[in-house]
Amino acid sequence: MPKMDDVQKAEKINSLQTELTALIAAVRTETDQKRKRKMIEKIGEYNRKIDKIKSGKVLSRETKRDLVAYSFIAPNFIGFCVFTLIPIIFAFALAFMNWDGSNPIEWAGFNNFIKLADDTFFLAALKNTVIYCVGTVPLTMVASLALAIVLNQKVIGRGIFRTLSFFPYVASLVAITAVWKMLFHPSKGPINNILYNVFNVPQENLPQWFTGGLVMVSMILFSVWKYMGYYMVIYLAGLQGISAELYEAASLDGANTWQKFRYVTWPQLSSTTFFVVVMLTINCFKVYDIAVMLAGGGSGELTTSATVLVYYIYQQAFINWDLGYSSAVAMVLFMMVLIVTIIQFRGQAKRERA
Repeated sequence: MPKMDDVQKAEKINSLQTELTALIAAVRTETDQKRKRKMIEKIGEYNRKIDKIKSGKVLSRETKRDLVAYSFIAPNFIGFCVFTLIPIIFAFALAFMNWDGSNPIEWAGFNNFIKLADDTFFLAALKNTVIYCVGTVPLTMVASLALAIVLNQKVIGRGIFRTLSFFPYVASLVAITAVWKMLFHPSKGPINNILYNVFNVPQENLPQWFTGGLVMVSMILFSVWKYMGYYMVIYLAGLQGISAELYEAASLDGANTWQKFRYVTWPQLSSTTFFVVVMLTINCFKVYDIAVMLAGGGSGELTTSATVLVYYIYQQAFINWDLGYSSAVAMVLFMMVLIVTIIQFRGQAKRERA
């Protein structure tokens, strides 16, 4: 902005002051609240302009405060852009290309997406991911809520049981998967030994927990056991936020334990449950490490019965070096998570309005 002499400054200030006075008078008579808020915001802009001209400073005090705030978040934002935002945008573009990482990129259009319909391994990975989500989300939610309700009561050793319940979540995934694989070992594991010695299941009929049709059951049970402690803590926070007066009023009305849960506890936990379901769903769609550690064997390669979408993306990108096709699979996964999340948000909004 060019420098102004004292006369120009005075003229500019008088002009702005006149407009400001007229705007203040208009605000007093305005009945539309939306327009009134906009006019009030404009009054603030006029005041800042007048202060800026009077002080002669290039940057106002508010602008300086904003720059200081932005300087604090800039390192994190730059890192987010370089390592997250730009790769995501590139992955979107790459889904419509053919590229092996070394040769020039070629335009493929929708060919990568068309190939998905005839890809047996992709369809198997998609099916397994959906089965895993459908099995894990409700079981984890029910187990964590039940655990939170029990451990919210005044029981002996409550703190110890809370710690033990949370321990699987913070424990090393490699260590606890090794323990699970020993427990469910086909010939040496105690689970199959109990089935053989106590329930007289024939040796040839003992379940193979990490192969075939049972591998998804094992993954679901393992995930529920590992993550229910984390969501138990979230539900505990929600339970402790419910007023005791609501339970007292329900008791005076003659409500039993189930009725208290149905009409007091469950409605009060609706926002907590919504958060748990959204986070569980997103995490289930992104499952990779559990599948590789439980069903990958020594080589870390998954069979068709255990392949999930994230593993298939890794396989296509970094084993087959078909980066365009792997990006197309990633876009399908992204759209699935987005659609499910939008549906959940809209469902929660409808429940809150009801």
